[in-house]
Amino acid sequence: MYIKKASLNDLEPIMDLYENARRFMRVHGNPDQWGTSYPPVNLVKEGIEAGNTYLCIDDIECTIDEEIAAVFFYKEGIDPTYLHISDGQWLNDKPYGVVHRITSTGKVPGTASFCLNWAYNQCKNLKIDTHKDNVAMQKLLAKNGFTYCGIIHTEDDSERLAYQKC
Repeated sequence: MYIKKASLNDLEPIMDLYENARRFMRVHGNPDQWGTSYPPVNLVKEGIEAGNTYLCIDDIECTIDEEIAAVFFYKEGIDPTYLHISDGQWLNDKPYGVVHRITSTGKVPGTASFCLNWAYNQCKNLKIDTHKDNVAMQKLLAKNGFTYCGIIHTEDDSERLAYQKC
């Protein structure tokens, strides 16, 4: 597997991945985190155009075909939703990277961990958040050495569990 920046040519398969993720969340007791339409196409396009949307590619042996195994948003710098944290605190105030909107096909074991490790290697201070009902993501973050830090609020004032690895 390897990571590369997404292009607008990847938009349709990326949106398909997000649709699959929304279905997975609904089936696994987390219907509210992404609802029926998050992330919207315009937000995904903005991430691609800004160079912050990445693909994890499963480069299957014995073939020249590349298959998208996962997609995620990664950016270094201040995330406005992380400026205020309640019921806890961040592990440090050093510059950090963020991961948002990560999802995989579920076909290749370890793909999400591969993406998180790649992001951590870009910036050894990484922050991420997830919905209280997203138990699968909470387990993934714990497995990958993230520490629960408290509660943040998204732009629409929804609560999210905040994690950091440094």
